[in-house]
Amino acid sequence: MTTTPAPTPWITFPKTTPGARLRLFCFPYAGGGASVYRTWSGVLPPEIEIYPVQPPGRETRLREPGFTQVPALIEALTPALEPYLNVPFAFFGHSMGALTSFELTRQLQRQGGPMPVHLFLSGHRAPQLPKEGDPIFHLPEPEFVEELRRLNGTPDQVLQNEELMKLMLPILRADFELCDTYDYTQAEPLPVPITAYGGLQDVEVSREQLSGWREQTSGQFTMRMFPGDHFYLHSARALLMQTLAQDLMQVLRRLPAS
Repeated sequence: MTTTPAPTPWITFPKTTPGARLRLFCFPYAGGGASVYRTWSGVLPPEIEIYPVQPPGRETRLREPGFTQVPALIEALTPALEPYLNVPFAFFGHSMGALTSFELTRQLQRQGGPMPVHLFLSGHRAPQLPKEGDPIFHLPEPEFVEELRRLNGTPDQVLQNEELMKLMLPILRADFELCDTYDYTQAEPLPVPITAYGGLQDVEVSREQLSGWREQTSGQFTMRMFPGDHFYLHSARALLMQTLAQDLMQVLRRLPAS
């Protein structure tokens, strides 16, 4: 595979594999970081390079302010990733990461850049559908923490740790503001196949909302459901990895021979 460009803070734990044929960029959910995907390279096929994306405000970039608006995030992210798009690549994003993957692909198309060969969009309603419920990013701390507890994505030991929450709350609020204030703009469907993943018990994103991604592609659309809630990617990790590996092998079969 082509030599990896110079390091950037946007890419953490990259796994460059000799003989790999596809680079999979993985985008985290609200409050999450690149470490969510750190172990994926050990269980996915060796033909796949895993490149976890690290937005500012978390983990290795904890001291940087997080983005609160999707356009500003995409404006900064696009040039940072462009040097890495020199080989066939795909995007996987969960929740906020799905939204990031989608809008990044739209931006690449607008500027005539290289396009992903596939989008794996997980745990997020189709973007043309209105968000249900009220914004939560501006809630007072007790109510905001209770919403985090309801979503089941932040461990109780973290929610109950005052010191950890003091570090986590700013980025969580920034990420939720980014999602809560997202404004979809109508455009032609992407010429990129989409696979939508979701949790069967996810009360935040229904099967119907997930199936709406079909409207965002002029290519093939597939939807797969897993046991679990909004964070099924942790509770059903083994099944997710098995399914994703199979789907990625299908993507590899569509690529031209090296």
